Amino acid sequence: MKISEEEIIINKKTKKENHNYLFNHQKKTNKKMQDMLTKMRSMRLLGMAQAFQLSMESGKNEKFTPDEMITHLIESEWDDRHNRKMKRTVNDARFRYKASIEQITFEDNRVDKNQIHRLADCNFIKRHENIIITGSTGIGKSYLASAIGHQACTLGYRVLYQHSTKLFARMKIAKADGSYLKELAKLEKQQLLLIDDFGLQPLDAQNRSTLLEIIEDRHGKSSVIITSQVPVSGWHDIIGEQTIADAILDRIVHDAHRVEMKGESLRKKRHLESEEKFDLKN
Repeated sequence: MKISEEEIIINKKTKKENHNYLFNHQKKTNKKMQDMLTKMRSMRLLGMAQAFQLSMESGKNEKFTPDEMITHLIESEWDDRHNRKMKRTVNDARFRYKASIEQITFEDNRVDKNQIHRLADCNFIKRHENIIITGSTGIGKSYLASAIGHQACTLGYRVLYQHSTKLFARMKIAKADGSYLKELAKLEKQQLLLIDDFGLQPLDAQNRSTLLEIIEDRHGKSSVIITSQVPVSGWHDIIGEQTIADAILDRIVHDAHRVEMKGESLRKKRHLESEEKFDLKN
């Protein structure tokens, strides 16, 4: 059966029209998609925008049902906000070390593995309990405290790390320039406060008063982790003035989890290992 020249022309015209329709339709669709991306970004829905763009580029958006697409976008936005919040919380905490519970080694029995894993669930913060970590210098007290603090950040708690010497020095300056109450309020807002290297030197009257105010503000409302080379039995001498020392220790020690680290200094051990490696090379 022969096809007339007129039919051939009509078929060619139809194909061209279909092609133009599909091209224009795709162009309009792409423009709508780009407009949606722009609106998502302007509304700060960054996770949703990224997920939507990736699904467009990979063609997954064509495989999703409307319900699946909505679920995918919402979950992506939630994950993105959670990750950004956690990163911001960790940065605000100003940890001394980038530490995590997973990186702690328990082979040398330096610390009780079961106890640390129980503390890592951070339920002690919900119960407004404290942690006291003691042990000799260089044994890993600050790292352990930072690891627990980092874990608290991942669970959404507000955390702040403070070295005791710098903390007391800053609070003295704050008293002099009139920002003391503001600094106290900042500390009080933290759900977990890490005070590192407590007891390096005895407290004077001003530092005793500051410590009492910090601990009093947190008692029964939030938690504190304190690391120290000095055993708790020696803290009375560090704080001085027995009445104030009793008041501070009663609020810290009464509901505290005690972690006593044992073993030789990790810093000393690493130093010896590095010296041995150096000797082997020479």
